[in-house]
Amino acid sequence: MTVIIGCGNLLRSDDGAGPMLIRKLWEQGVPPGVRLADGGTAGMDVAFQIGDADELILVDACKSGAEPGTIFEIPGEEVETPPLKDVNLHNFRWDHAIALGRWLLKSRFPKKVTVFLIEAENLSYGFGLSPTVEAALDRLAEELLQRLGGKKSEA
Repeated sequence: MTVIIGCGNLLRSDDGAGPMLIRKLWEQGVPPGVRLADGGTAGMDVAFQIGDADELILVDACKSGAEPGTIFEIPGEEVETPPLKDVNLHNFRWDHAIALGRWLLKSRFPKKVTVFLIEAENLSYGFGLSPTVEAALDRLAEELLQRLGGKKSEA
């Protein structure tokens, strides 16, 4: 099974890219063997969604200074943040969840973890994505559906 988890805050404009991607994939339909989860801003929720997946895909927004709408694909082991010292539930993020999941699940941890980060344009308070990030989200949804064996959208 492949688990796709979208992370981010829907009330911070482009930071909601991850949860918005999950909603888009729900609307389009995913192939059998794919489970979707809205990880929101709670890293611990991400940790609980990881179990028994063969592959894990995480999606979030980022602010790296790249062109807004740029999509980065990063192996999970490059962004997980062990050790888990001085972490509490208020600052426990998805990168901590990867490290926790690897430690907790051991052989049941997904064999492949991929993180997709979408460069945000606007992280101010408010609902809805900027047009640039919305277009990037459409591209990423299409790419993920094709990779996972789903049908190509008619859009």
